[in-house]
Amino acid sequence: MLEEVERWLAERSWSAADRPLDVLLAAKRDSGTTVSVVLPALNEEPTVGTIVATIRRELMSAAVPLVDELVVVDSGSTDRTAEVAAAAGARVVHRDEVLPSLPALPGKGEVLWRSLLATTGDIVCFVDADLREFSADFVSGIVGPLLTDPGVHFVKAMYDRPLGEAVGQGGRVTELVARPLLNLHWPQLAGFVQPLGGEYAARRSLLEQLPFPVGYGVELGLLVDALHTVGLGALAQVDVGVRKHRHQDGRALGRMAAAIYRTAQLRLARGHLVRPALTQFERTPEGFVPRTYAVDTEERPPMAGIPEYAQRHAA
Repeated sequence: MLEEVERWLAERSWSAADRPLDVLLAAKRDSGTTVSVVLPALNEEPTVGTIVATIRRELMSAAVPLVDELVVVDSGSTDRTAEVAAAAGARVVHRDEVLPSLPALPGKGEVLWRSLLATTGDIVCFVDADLREFSADFVSGIVGPLLTDPGVHFVKAMYDRPLGEAVGQGGRVTELVARPLLNLHWPQLAGFVQPLGGEYAARRSLLEQLPFPVGYGVELGLLVDALHTVGLGALAQVDVGVRKHRHQDGRALGRMAAAIYRTAQLRLARGHLVRPALTQFERTPEGFVPRTYAVDTEERPPMAGIPEYAQRHAA
C-alpha cells in the first residue's frame, strides 16, 4: 500500500461514534448547511418504509433536525414502493418527472443524477432502499465529516457485508472486480473498504461537476472522478457497522461486473468497447442457452451544465 494511502487511512477513516449527534447539530447550525437524503428505489416495498420512518424519527425531529429533505426517487416500481415511502413520510418523485425534456435511461446512476435536480441540500446523501435492519448511523455517520470538516468533500460508508449467515462474504463484485481494478490502476483508492457501496454523501458543489454513469458503474465512476477532481485528502470513509440487503444472483452480478469494468476502461483510456455486450449462459431443459445483454455505455454529463439546473440555482 502506498504511504499516502496509509496516512489517509489514519487521518480520513472514522467510526460513526466519533461524531455524536450533538456535535453534528452544532456544526450544522453554525454553518447553515442543509442536508438532503436520497433513496433511489425500484420495487423496494418491503424495506423502503422502514428506512424512511427511521430517518424521519431519528434525524428529522424537532430535537434532532439533522436532515432537511428526504426524497425517494422511484425509477418505475411496479409494487407499492411509492405509496409505502410516501406514507412513511418521504417526498416521492418519479424519475421521469425530473428533467422530463430528456428521456430517461434505465439504471441506478440515472436516478442519482436526476436527484440533483430534485433536491436542494448543500450536502446530498445517497442510501440504497433495500437495506434491512437499517440504522440512522448510515446517514449521520457519512454526513458527519462533511458538516465538521470543510476539507472533506466526499464520504463513503464502510461496513461488514454478510452473505446470508456467512460473515464478510458479501460484496463479491467488489472483491473480484472493483478492488483489483482500483489497486492496479488507482492505487490511491486502495484504502476504501466498500468502494461500490451505495451509501455515500458529498457536497453538491462536487457532485454537480461530475459525470454520472447511468448504470451499475456509477459508484466506481464517482469515486474515481472525485479523486481526480478534489484529491485523496478530500475523500473519507466512516464505519457504520453491518449492511444487510437483498443479494443478486450470479448472472446479475456478472452484468454488474461488466458495467463496472466498462466504467473503469473509459476512465483509463477514454476509448470505447469494441463490443459493449456480455454473453452469459443459462441452463434449460435443452441444455445451456446463451443470453446476451447490452453493457451500459451511457453517461450523463455534469449536472452543472444542464440549463434547467443552472436556471434553478441562478434564481
